Amino acid sequence: MSGTEKESARVSIRILEKEFLVACPMEERSALLDSAEYLNQRMREIRDSGKVVGYDRIAVIAALNLANDLLRLQSREQRSETEAASKLRAMRERIDGALERDRQLEL
Repeated sequence: MSGTEKESARVSIRILEKEFLVACPMEERSALLDSAEYLNQRMREIRDSGKVVGYDRIAVIAALNLANDLLRLQSREQRSETEAASKLRAMRERIDGALERDRQLEL
């Protein structure tokens, strides 16, 4: 294996009593296990609600819920970045104004 190739591991994960073998880079094994546990938890909640029946449907609903959560977080992050940039711009303008007034007083 060359230095640029990453060592991979086959990880066994269990979601709703079904076992899956997943290959991933060794350094991402822990994140994969955490993700699988989180997905398992969300799918159990959906199954236990009794509103959705069938593994495939539960998986699709869980995926849609997770995608919705991700999109909301991305939107919130984008709004925060826009607000931060706006505040930074306003502070820069105040500083520039204060420096300009100071220069005029020196003259």
